[in-house]
Amino acid sequence: MKSSVEKISPTRVTMTVEVPEEELKPYVDDALKSIGQQIQVPGFRAGKVPSRLIEQRVGKGAVMQEAVNAALPEFWAQAAAENELQPIGQPEVDVTEVPLEDSTQLTFTVAVDVRPEITLPAYASMTIEVDPVTVSDEDVEARMTDLRERFGSLTGVDRAVEDGDFVSIDLTASIDGEEIDSVEGISYEVGSKTMLEGLDEALVGLAKGESKDFTAPLAGGEHAGKDADCTVAVQSVKVRELPEVDDDFASMASEFDTVEELRADLTAQAEQQKKFEQGLQARDRLLDALLEQTEIAVPESIVEDEVKNHLEGEGRADDAEHRAEVEENTRKAIRTQFLLDEIVRVEEIEVGQQELVEYLLMQAQQYGMDPNQFAQLIDQQDQIPAMMGEVARRKGLAAVLDGVSVVDTEGTPIDLDDLVPDADQDDETADAGTEQVSEVEQPSDGEGDAQPGAGAEQE
Repeated sequence: MKSSVEKISPTRVTMTVEVPEEELKPYVDDALKSIGQQIQVPGFRAGKVPSRLIEQRVGKGAVMQEAVNAALPEFWAQAAAENELQPIGQPEVDVTEVPLEDSTQLTFTVAVDVRPEITLPAYASMTIEVDPVTVSDEDVEARMTDLRERFGSLTGVDRAVEDGDFVSIDLTASIDGEEIDSVEGISYEVGSKTMLEGLDEALVGLAKGESKDFTAPLAGGEHAGKDADCTVAVQSVKVRELPEVDDDFASMASEFDTVEELRADLTAQAEQQKKFEQGLQARDRLLDALLEQTEIAVPESIVEDEVKNHLEGEGRADDAEHRAEVEENTRKAIRTQFLLDEIVRVEEIEVGQQELVEYLLMQAQQYGMDPNQFAQLIDQQDQIPAMMGEVARRKGLAAVLDGVSVVDTEGTPIDLDDLVPDADQDDETADAGTEQVSEVEQPSDGEGDAQPGAGAEQE
């Protein structure tokens, strides 16, 4: 077999492949055997018909067509490997010559998008600057307030609803007089804006037993984006009463005996969180710096397909402004994936079984699925290789981060051990701008129509 490659652009090539008749012969023999099992010739049992009779009965062209269809994927893959191509997307194949009466070889061309050649910057000498760690009194007080709210209690009040109150409500949504959804006895914190748009404004000023109509776009389902006529009725109004900050509260809410000890611990927690955020900032700024210093061509066909699928999925194919935003994000995501894949290759990153298991557990938790069921779903969808690629990219970026210099804006060197958070510390560490582009389809759960109870709990 002979092959040659013509480079059309940094991300697209045309390859010509020539296969001699003797190398195609095993596929022709298989085709004759397969066809021979399907036809009946008087005097011969099924599968025992001579090749010349099969060709006479169905025609040599039909035999060659079946042989070529079976051979093309294997010869194409072999030629791509020999020419060290990394194809992406669907190849466009054109068979130009088949060994019939006037030909002795199979010739075909393949036009396909390929990964671009990437020259990585000298990242070992890079310096990444981050913001210094500063813990304010407000940071500590915010943690104290969160702790007080965990131990607070709800008390009913006989007055109109105010921002920050907790209410029990009934909610219905209709379109053109047809009820789409309804819920009763939903507990909701006014001002949290976790449910329908306009609900918070409708609630403020209502008293127990009162109701109000408002219009809101639906968040999901077949009516997503459509305006619905909604009615909210208040069943009860409650306020949260917080415990006093004293030694008794410290003993009840923590392992400490005094407020001073509790406040010191909250300060340490706030500082650790700031260091965690500093680590995320270092990672993100490193990735941005690598992208800025690296020339990475992007296949236009891949961008177009991703943007089209995204917009059609949202039902916003005609939104020109949103299209521009999606296209920009898609280009960055593709460039990021190409960049990290090259780092994985250069750094010879490998993924162990335990690392893959830990990643699958994290993803299962993120999707609210049983880990075993999630793993089975991923395996059935043949996404394990893509998952391993994702883990490798994360390891690659972490390896680069481990080798660069990191300082804060005051010039103080930062210890990388403090910068890189544990994977289970925060789901955000799993992002790093490495979203898969077209190679992995994440499992998702279906959504209802009106979803008036989204973000709330039954009381």
